[in-house]
Amino acid sequence: MFTSMMRSLPLCLDALPWARLAPSLAAAEDALARLDERIARSPIRDGWCARNRFTEAVSSLLLDGTLVQLEDLVLHDAGLDARAPSPELTRAHAHLRRARRLASLPPGATLDVAGLLALVGRGAPKTIEAISSRLADEVEGESDDAWAKTLDEVDALLVRTDRLLARAALPSPDEPKGWVRPARADRDERLARWVAECETTRDWPPALAAARALVAWEIADPLPEEDGLGRLLAADLLRARGKVRSHLVDVSSGLRAVPPERRCHRDPLVRLQAGLDGLALGATRGLEDHDRRLTARDALLRRIGPRRSSSRLPQLVELVIAAPLVTTETIASALDVTPRAAAGMVAELGLREITGRGRFRAWAIG
Repeated sequence: MFTSMMRSLPLCLDALPWARLAPSLAAAEDALARLDERIARSPIRDGWCARNRFTEAVSSLLLDGTLVQLEDLVLHDAGLDARAPSPELTRAHAHLRRARRLASLPPGATLDVAGLLALVGRGAPKTIEAISSRLADEVEGESDDAWAKTLDEVDALLVRTDRLLARAALPSPDEPKGWVRPARADRDERLARWVAECETTRDWPPALAAARALVAWEIADPLPEEDGLGRLLAADLLRARGKVRSHLVDVSSGLRAVPPERRCHRDPLVRLQAGLDGLALGATRGLEDHDRRLTARDALLRRIGPRRSSSRLPQLVELVIAAPLVTTETIASALDVTPRAAAGMVAELGLREITGRGRFRAWAIG
């Protein structure tokens, strides 16, 4: 089925219904360019990007039908859970960590099969020749005894691995059970086709290429257990094509504003237009959120007024801009102060208490 749907996506620009796509494409390109320019010159760029990854993780899971509270995700990321984390919260945190890792990689590093599998920690197994060559390079110039010791360690490792694999009761690929989900039998083929789809759009407008890559990923679905990965890859493609250079675009938040019947339509062209609209809406939302945060930062800095160079209040202002919420523990750890001093700084700054509890209290910008 996915092969036929992939073929229904035109490979030639002339074959696209431009009367339908042109307005959405123009809006997406313009909104992405304005957001990138604003973020690149912003004094709160790093804080805004850090905060945006939290909201992107929550929005990504919402698109997949899972609700995770933003406050729970922030506390879980800081290791301050008030209760045992749920499976949904763990998935959201995994998405957050993957987005951070992707942002630290060079643009376009995941737009091939090897880079993509490396991102999700599923690199192709190395051959015996490659392992032997690597070991030979590592021990080159060492004595024969050192080489023999290295080989003994490798043999022992292989024996332990074989023993563990023999004991492991993994489910059958035909009848997946439990927590272990087997990979698709044609995973590599689907990934290769998706990479080929991205290569065919190298001369396309970046926003249109990103929307097409997202639709192609959803149709191929090579890694169904990796929630939200296709949206992260679409954002990376925008970086690789030079459309967005200052940050990783939050694709999920914009798609949330697009009706599900358009995002999940059987016609790939409808999905393509929905992806363009989602990019435009997401960039517009990001621009509004940035301006709101920048205004809040200026108001907080005016509230505290001139301070000694040793004062930690300006650092606290930057911290609350970068995080959706803060606790006395996170403030004390980030600013190297005591929890009592952190509570006093929060009171002086006038932050809004959002938990309404005596314990595990948290604050955010009012």
